[in-house]
Amino acid sequence: MLAACGSTADSGAAGATGAGGVKTDKGVTDTTITLGIMGDTSGVFKNLGAAINAGNQLWADSVNGAGGICKRQIKIETVDHGYKADTAKTLYPQLEPKVLGIVQLLGSPVLAALKQNLIDDNLTAAPASWSSEILNNPNIMMIGTTYDLEIVNGLAYLQQQGLIKDGDTVGHIYIDGEYGGNGLKGSKYYASKHNLTVKESKITSTDSDLTNIVTGLKGAGVKAIVLTTTPGQTASAMAANQALGLNVPVLGNNPTFDPALLASPAAGALGNLYVAASSPPFSAKTPKAVELAKEYKAKYAGAPLNAGVDVGYVEGLVWQAVLEKACTNNDLSRAGVQTALKSLTSVKTDELVATLDYSSPGAPPTRGVYIAKVDPKAEGGMTEVAPLFTAPDAAGYKAPFQK
Repeated sequence: MLAACGSTADSGAAGATGAGGVKTDKGVTDTTITLGIMGDTSGVFKNLGAAINAGNQLWADSVNGAGGICKRQIKIETVDHGYKADTAKTLYPQLEPKVLGIVQLLGSPVLAALKQNLIDDNLTAAPASWSSEILNNPNIMMIGTTYDLEIVNGLAYLQQQGLIKDGDTVGHIYIDGEYGGNGLKGSKYYASKHNLTVKESKITSTDSDLTNIVTGLKGAGVKAIVLTTTPGQTASAMAANQALGLNVPVLGNNPTFDPALLASPAAGALGNLYVAASSPPFSAKTPKAVELAKEYKAKYAGAPLNAGVDVGYVEGLVWQAVLEKACTNNDLSRAGVQTALKSLTSVKTDELVATLDYSSPGAPPTRGVYIAKVDPKAEGGMTEVAPLFTAPDAAGYKAPFQK
């Protein structure tokens, strides 16, 4: 009688059978599916993190308003690790028992710290981090392309525009660690195909004044600078680029720009900054991006207009595809989520990112990017200058764990 009334399913017990005959374990009851956020709303990526959180919630609101998934409402549990791996390690055991999976796990250092936990708990996580070095973790559900491929595509765009050419020297300023190292991998690969010389400058995540580094790059005769940095470091590099009269184009990975920089002393120096990202800038004119921007401004009036909203919404859309497939399979357990994910070969997101294929372990699920350029007049501070594309060099790139 107790089982028939659903008490076992409501507890989220391992191996339970819930409403509709669907197998469940942690994070799922007869009425809810709970997903987690491990984000950053107090650290160096706090503005990006808050926008991604908002995108996650807008997706959940949309799904719930349409009746939910598998006759269950989406619930989100949120923790803030402040981009600190040790804090994340403390918060993880508090969150893990409550959730079926993680809709957003922000930060390369955090992902590295929790890698074995995710594997041991068979917990699927969508990272708000895009290093191809994490694709050997079967529990990672990458949303979009990776840092190395962002840079390959971005450098290809600069060359297509005549801003760099074969044989040039480019500088790459990068944070020591998985984030920075993966961006650098893209520069080195593109350089190997186009006879470029890459002048590497390694920094820490807490370095704030990059003037000396940019001075050195000027002395090396660089024709462009690549950044895999925090937004604050981007501001310093851009200010030095202008103040030293270097004024070369600068290409950044997707986390390098924050619209708040337009209110900083470096605002006037940002005009040469291009950003390569899987998702479009906030001001993009694709129909879904326009719709999402309108919803965000209505629900979060006064909040910064940040492209992280699209990132968060896409994380939700991919989770939706996985959950709907798992429901069709009558298995909303963590193992069922993994099975569903690996069966997806063509996840579409209304062009918020390129079509995603999760059937090849170790390979990025897509290779396409948008290119945006800083524009103080645009909502969110950036204007799309290249629609979704994949450069030939990116198409031929083999990721570290790709088979």
